Amino acid sequence: MACECDGRTVGDELRERGAACAGVPSANGEGFEDACGAGDEGLSCDDVFRHEGWGLHEYVLSSEAVPAALRPERIAVLCVGNRLMLDDGIGPAVYDALVAQYDVPENVELLDLGCLSLAMIDRVREFDVILTVDAVDDSGEPAGTILRYAPDAMARHVGITASLHDLKLIDLFDSAALLGYQAEGLCLGMQVENASPAEATEGLTPAVHKALPLLVEVIAGELARLGSPLEKRKSINQD
Repeated sequence: MACECDGRTVGDELRERGAACAGVPSANGEGFEDACGAGDEGLSCDDVFRHEGWGLHEYVLSSEAVPAALRPERIAVLCVGNRLMLDDGIGPAVYDALVAQYDVPENVELLDLGCLSLAMIDRVREFDVILTVDAVDDSGEPAGTILRYAPDAMARHVGITASLHDLKLIDLFDSAALLGYQAEGLCLGMQVENASPAEATEGLTPAVHKALPLLVEVIAGELARLGSPLEKRKSINQD
């Protein structure tokens, strides 16, 4: 199963370190600090982040901050999904939240794509890193669980269906590679409860809606790790 690491998950790692450890981006955007001083331990498996009432960034990234000399110049965040198919709309919901809550660096582009297609191949060459946000199903994890995996993870792991659009995603990166485009890919998905309603239905199921803020924070954390931190907007009611 793609989300296992010797039977342990990132959630297990966090619980061992203590629920009080609250990881937050460092001031210079070059890494993450946490209240317990645990630091990153380089977990190499595909990761699972379970929503259990944690606050901002109460998780550990699976790799250290990217060195300044290696930071990507151009990053795309592709939010994939159908707003009219309940939880399949998690990608567009993330897009809306990011646009509403953050100012985005000039080198980062947020895209609300609907359904991902091979028409994106020409755009792949414009970016060094592509983060894809999408619905995930049949992972064996509870609804609202966040999963982090490489685009080809589904080709390497049989026990998980993963992204509802992941075959197109794999085709996209494979086809782009054949054309010489070498963008690095990373997928951030959420296990859904219902992404195939009997009729068009807008909105998210309760478990997925509850976990939405954490997924947004995970994406913000990934961008900070890559050296392109988002800037949280001040409340319009704040002086």
